[in-house]
Amino acid sequence: MKFHFEFDIKKLPQPIRHGQQLLLMGSCFTENIGEKLRRHKFSVMENPNGILFNPVSVAEAIAMYVDNEKVTASDIFQHNETWHSWKHHSRFSGITAEECVQKINASATNAHGYLKTADHLLITLGSAWIYTLTEEAANGNRGSVAANNHKAPANWFAKRLMGVTETLDILSTMLQKVRLFNPNLHIIFTISPVRHLREGVIENNRSKAVLIQAVHQLVEQNDALYYFPAYELVIDDLRDYRFYAEDLVHPNYQATQYVWEKFILACMTAETNLLMKEIAEINLAFQHKPFNPLTRQHQQFLKNYYHKTFSLKEKYPYLDFEKELVYFANNQ
Repeated sequence: MKFHFEFDIKKLPQPIRHGQQLLLMGSCFTENIGEKLRRHKFSVMENPNGILFNPVSVAEAIAMYVDNEKVTASDIFQHNETWHSWKHHSRFSGITAEECVQKINASATNAHGYLKTADHLLITLGSAWIYTLTEEAANGNRGSVAANNHKAPANWFAKRLMGVTETLDILSTMLQKVRLFNPNLHIIFTISPVRHLREGVIENNRSKAVLIQAVHQLVEQNDALYYFPAYELVIDDLRDYRFYAEDLVHPNYQATQYVWEKFILACMTAETNLLMKEIAEINLAFQHKPFNPLTRQHQQFLKNYYHKTFSLKEKYPYLDFEKELVYFANNQ
């Protein structure tokens, strides 16, 4: 008896390998995958503007990195005794304008350098609903898109659904810009399976439909682009509320793990997969908490894993095992 519908996923033509640089951008689902990549020792930069949901904010952020654009105090605003940017997540906000500007510019500078030499750009789009600033918005240019509302009053925003053509144009312009900046960049698109139910059930489906249609048109027109079906794996393959968290909005651990396993099979080589298993074994040893750390058995355990980690580091010098090696060595 079958309880879910599995489907074949096209392989990524240029597989992801250790030693490559990956820039991940987009919705909160991006951060779930980014955490798993980091744990398996991939070089990852994740959301240099913070979490972004809509195509406009993603495209504007990437353009900012390409142009190495800097912000000043005139580009931010104060609300609830804190300084914010309409283009950034609240983790870039600050008690002073100087703190906020410094955080934003430091992150943008790092992203500019990283994107220039990155091998893969993974973009996860979450929603085609955008919130544009009204005349009431603090330090906001009327009509510009807010990436984060920073708990501002509702009358500061006007909500609308992007169209397919508009989305396609914005993403196409962004892709041309970033490919000129880094011609060797491979770009992966996904649609987030996170359900934006605050917009409404029907409205969420309309939004996802816009994103899916626009992204697939882009992928069909450009062989350098790839689509990974994270959305379809949760919505059509698993297709059950058991795979959502209690809020019925975010995929739970089992769903995220399932998508991750499919991502590995589609986007990585068998050799990379084997290396990841070795890294996972070292991770487990590093996290192990013994009842009796001074026993000979545990000391031998630490010694064995120190040598395993050291051998793997010698074989793959670009992998960062510094904290693991220090731990295994210092606790013997």
